[in-house]
Amino acid sequence: MKPLFLNPPTFEDFDGGAGARYQASREVTSFWYPTWLCFPAAMIKDSRVVDAPVQKFDLEKCLEIAKDYDMVVMYTSTPTLMIDIETARRIKKIKPSIVTVLTGPHVTILPEESLRAGKDVIDIICRGEFDYSTRELCEGRPWNNVNGISYVKDGKIVHTPDRPMIEDLDALPFVAPIYRRDLSIKDYVIPHFKNPYVSIYSSRGCPSKCIYCLWPQTFSGRRMRTRSPQNVYEEIKWITENIPEMRELSFDDDTFTANRLHAQEVARLIKPLGISWVINARANTDFETLKIMRDCGLRHVVVGFESGNAQILKNIKKGVTKEQALQFAKDCKKLGLSIHGAFIMGLPGESRETIAETIQFAKEMDLDSIQASLASPYPGTEFYNMCREKGWIASDNFLDETGHQKCVINYPNLSNSEIFNSVEEFYNKFYFRPKYIMRSIGKMIVDGEERKKLLGEGKQYLQYMRKRKEACSDCK
Repeated sequence: MKPLFLNPPTFEDFDGGAGARYQASREVTSFWYPTWLCFPAAMIKDSRVVDAPVQKFDLEKCLEIAKDYDMVVMYTSTPTLMIDIETARRIKKIKPSIVTVLTGPHVTILPEESLRAGKDVIDIICRGEFDYSTRELCEGRPWNNVNGISYVKDGKIVHTPDRPMIEDLDALPFVAPIYRRDLSIKDYVIPHFKNPYVSIYSSRGCPSKCIYCLWPQTFSGRRMRTRSPQNVYEEIKWITENIPEMRELSFDDDTFTANRLHAQEVARLIKPLGISWVINARANTDFETLKIMRDCGLRHVVVGFESGNAQILKNIKKGVTKEQALQFAKDCKKLGLSIHGAFIMGLPGESRETIAETIQFAKEMDLDSIQASLASPYPGTEFYNMCREKGWIASDNFLDETGHQKCVINYPNLSNSEIFNSVEEFYNKFYFRPKYIMRSIGKMIVDGEERKKLLGEGKQYLQYMRKRKEACSDCK
């Protein structure tokens, strides 16, 4: 069968490929690559990857494309499941013979519920890593002989045996050639990266125990599996030769620094390529590892600090202390590395006082940029189980009508509207302080490209905040 790998159309600027992050539209347009769809696409002849939100393809355009394929494999998420099922319904209507497949963390954790929700529309659920499952289906293997899938037969749901995690990541194809073939590199933008950027994985899985993080608990696993450094080098070398417009490479691993020796070896190998690169790091990474990576081209680190309250960090099993985070920030500044800090408002133990403490913590570290997200208890996570047990979940709808995050949590001492409003408070107190404003003005004076970028992002941010205020009436 000839497969279409589809990141379905949903909301404007919807970031559906956000990995361990939250699937939502952002305050400033951000798009991650649909890397998981590109791995199997690279294995199967005549495949195609469509990333509808990024390519600005509406449903009608996707339906037109789908006519030419025998199977459509869609990545879905908890917030968009019903929208994606409706997309599958429309595809089936124009081509009843097409095989519809759903993948992703949500359907991995809830395959039966997902099949029931998509009755007579969804043919197959791929549980967990779907690289080889989709290839075997396209080769024509009988469904009962394909591990890791669920489907309906004679009115009953059938689950084939779980598919083991892929151990030999070097056996997987490079994803970059699929980016080059099917996607427009210039459309992928992360505000705090040099754009256009290209992202790859050098590993899968994360050994950390954070209770809220989606992918390690549901999909990629809590055991880190790595590609050989040489294999990583070969793909990056291919990128430099075939995607010359790339200005920066992103390692979108759950945590690039979880295996420090691996991180160091990859860094040393890619140093001769002379590229700028970015990583997802933990705030307990040691100075020596940071220095080695900096000397080999590392420019920027993305770090989940989550909270500035010590007890909340313990509650979420972060495994990093405030003191370690402060030292990490100092080390990065000493080495000239910029930091994008990610924070989550509304984690267990949150209060008005801890919100203020977290904002002050971010200001004290004087980060280069931040992202504040709302805590979202996705099925399959320890956080979800905790929220259900304690009755903290106020709604099952994670998004508003524009695709932006809603706060679905109510605590006895803190309402969801207060948590929702804390995001804007955080942004305003961090970005509209004299030190940050003067630094931004200095950048805009000396760099015309930076001036255009910052002014554009500022306009997007203000428009986003207006939308949030309009939606705030739902958070009661």
